[in-house]
Amino acid sequence: MDHDKPNFLSRRRFLIDTAMGLGGLALGTFFQRDGIAGNTNISQSSGIIDPRHIIPKCKRVIFLYMAGGPSHLETFDYKPKLAQLDGQVMPESFTKGQQIAQLQGKELKILGPQHPFSRFGKSGQEICSILPNIAQLADDICIIRSMQTDQINHDPAHTVMNTGTSLPGRPSMGAWINYGLGNETDNLPGFIVLTSIGGGQTQPIAARQWHSGFLPSQFQGVRFQAHGDPVLYVRNPRGVGLEQQRDVVDTVHQLNRISNQKLLDAEIETRISQYEMAFRMQSSVPELMDITKEPQHILDMYGTQGSDGTFASNCLLARRLAERGVRFIQLYHRGWDHHGAIKNGIVKTADYIDRPTAALIQDLKQRGMLDETLIVWGGEFGRTPMAQGDGRDHHIKAFSLFLCGGGIKGGTSYGSTDEMGYDVATDPVHVRDLHATMLHLLGIDYRKFSYKFQGLDTRLTGVENARVLKPLLT
Repeated sequence: MDHDKPNFLSRRRFLIDTAMGLGGLALGTFFQRDGIAGNTNISQSSGIIDPRHIIPKCKRVIFLYMAGGPSHLETFDYKPKLAQLDGQVMPESFTKGQQIAQLQGKELKILGPQHPFSRFGKSGQEICSILPNIAQLADDICIIRSMQTDQINHDPAHTVMNTGTSLPGRPSMGAWINYGLGNETDNLPGFIVLTSIGGGQTQPIAARQWHSGFLPSQFQGVRFQAHGDPVLYVRNPRGVGLEQQRDVVDTVHQLNRISNQKLLDAEIETRISQYEMAFRMQSSVPELMDITKEPQHILDMYGTQGSDGTFASNCLLARRLAERGVRFIQLYHRGWDHHGAIKNGIVKTADYIDRPTAALIQDLKQRGMLDETLIVWGGEFGRTPMAQGDGRDHHIKAFSLFLCGGGIKGGTSYGSTDEMGYDVATDPVHVRDLHATMLHLLGIDYRKFSYKFQGLDTRLTGVENARVLKPLLT
């Protein structure tokens, strides 16, 4: 026993010293950088996938998340048969034995499209009149009309869209992507979330929708505030300078090292890196939010003067985040839950997001960034062809979203629904297929991308069959 003890301690000491040495090298790099204050230069930070499994077609993702469930029947999926049968009883052949949310056990009457559709662009894509600015970009977007999901209520449906499973506590797609690819900047988090409201019921969004789950916590999303300082306490207190703050960070780092020598906890290393990130953000975030150098015509294009908490302001900020190397940017607009008064309500909601969505696409395009940025526009599910008073209920069997940018064929549509817009008729697309395609465009083979958790190799796409939507790709 005495003979074995020194060997055990020696191995332990070796591991501790090695870990601390690597951590010190990394932190030494941070300390020695010139011009930490105001430095917005982009640098490459590799994730675990290096090199990529596939030649990537884009560098980053901007997910424009329409929280609440936009009605596909008033946005991207025109159904003339629905208009003809407006007010009539929904045929039981469509709904018998089917999962319905708040309409269960009630008389099901058809609600026709509340607004007209037209064809736009050379591609002739059918888009609703409530989205006139997006419609002008019909030849740049790919509309998927055959989306399906598993959960019929908001929170679990958000969980499916964000994590690929209805089980809470799993990593979000942004966390997976940052774990796999790392970030392109040292001065901002690799996954940033922005929220806005307006137009309809504002269902809450839980912070676990952008959590890292069982992945190291450094990969979780960071929510920026809509008003005031985007990150709380990002500014130093009055009388505290950069050098003093540096001393505080160094002292906390030394304390964390002492703790880590005893515990060998990966989360302590994460804490060290997050303190360093917070220190660098004290200079990078104010510069990010300073839009005084943005030309007036750009502000007018988005429809904002910035920093007003609107979806338009967040879209402008998303472009600035993309320029600075943020890997995954997610904008939630909470206002699409139209159980009642959908005719006027959806117009109000669309008015908040239509112009800035189009502006973001056009702005990225004119800067040469659209080809390297994947844009996803959509919500957690769709709405029923049946009326809920003068609104529509939740619907999971069919809904629409669109993709645009890096690696996507513009001016195309994929999949279709039946004549009532109730179920998918051709080319069904599950959320996990969307995730697999997103990873593919970033250069990741979803089948080779996993994390060992509770003895299992877990993936964003789960254990079910997923597929890359190759007909959508350039």
